[in-house]
Amino acid sequence: MVVLDPLIQVIIIALRIYVWVVIASAILSWLVAFNVVNTRNQFVYSLGTMLHRLTEPALKPIRRFLPNLGGIDISPVILILILYFAQMVLARLLVSLYSGNGLI
Repeated sequence: MVVLDPLIQVIIIALRIYVWVVIASAILSWLVAFNVVNTRNQFVYSLGTMLHRLTEPALKPIRRFLPNLGGIDISPVILILILYFAQMVLARLLVSLYSGNGLI
């Protein structure tokens, strides 16, 4: 029980950081699509590649199940909702561990 507490807290923090990575990836893709930033810039290209590599493994399975919405990609929104749900489940697990009604 003592080992699970810090582990769950680290996972919750990692999920929060990943939400911001997904948001940054979506914003950068919009900026590139509307020609606000240029991918010929080495920093923008590197940042875009890094964000794409971090988010694409999680977004690709979601995109397979979503219908074609005519160029609108709502998979980041779905992923963020899933991540928030996972955070709530883990937070609930922490509360149950502290209240003495532990699941383990």
